[in-house]
Amino acid sequence: MTDAYSPIPELNMLKEFNDGPGEGYFSDGFEFSAYDRPDAGLVEWLCLEGREAEVRGQLDRLTPFAQATGSGSFYALWHHDDRADLATLPVIRFGDEGDLDIIDGLRNLLRMLAIDDEWFTPWDEERAADPDEEHSPGHEAYVAWLKETFGLTLPTEAEADEILRSGGRTYGVRFVEWLAEFGSEAIDFDSWRKEFDGC
Repeated sequence: MTDAYSPIPELNMLKEFNDGPGEGYFSDGFEFSAYDRPDAGLVEWLCLEGREAEVRGQLDRLTPFAQATGSGSFYALWHHDDRADLATLPVIRFGDEGDLDIIDGLRNLLRMLAIDDEWFTPWDEERAADPDEEHSPGHEAYVAWLKETFGLTLPTEAEADEILRSGGRTYGVRFVEWLAEFGSEAIDFDSWRKEFDGC
């Protein structure tokens, strides 16, 4: 029996940093939830109310682990194959307005979290929109921890764009086709197909 947060070392290290003696939030909108909390918004997001037992096998291939925004978006790992290194699975961000982002692996997510904006908006744009905007209290400590622990740095705007494009290119269409196999007909899968097909 272990008291580790998850079976993924990278995620456990991030949780330990998050729970440490730091100054609270380190990335805007990000907040851990229980690892693999059943459904955790997936049923509602995919319009599957009343079909939970029918689609349990598919839902079990998604592992929610954190809130992405203060308005209901969340992160989940997609177990699209049986790889042993769970840290390399794609991370899906289910947006509260029906949008999808796909990030190729936890290490890329760790870099994106260093942007310190729940929608990954570049910091200079945040400051231009609101000069009083300040980084999260734990942001500087997180950027230092990220470098020291993983040798990773805050991405440039171009790098952040490429991280999102790359995840969409690699997994986007495949993920949407998988969702369409069991998701509600009320969902506009075609718009996602077009979005990811253009990555």
